Amino acid sequence: VKMDEVWTHQEYVTCIHPGWTIRSGWPAVRDSWVLIFNNTFSMKFELSDIMVQVAGDMAWVICVENLVTQQAEEPQQAKILATNLYELIGDEWLMIHHHGSPVMG
Repeated sequence: VKMDEVWTHQEYVTCIHPGWTIRSGWPAVRDSWVLIFNNTFSMKFELSDIMVQVAGDMAWVICVENLVTQQAEEPQQAKILATNLYELIGDEWLMIHHHGSPVMG
């Protein structure tokens, strides 16, 4: 899973997908992404409204994920307001938190 490369594999990582309860710890976070990718035939997204802030060894990105997914016959479109937190570990920025909320309307 490509998510293995962008997340730190620590117990303090957290992930909240739209409509889901919080997933805590790398195994639970990874399993949530595996479940999503295994149950989605195709997924394409473009980011918009991107805001980035860096403070020391922490960074956060707030953006809108414009998703087009296909699980059955008809493609589904959604806008997700996402907050991603990153920690500088060595020379790599690795994700420690993702929170996605649906944009209604």
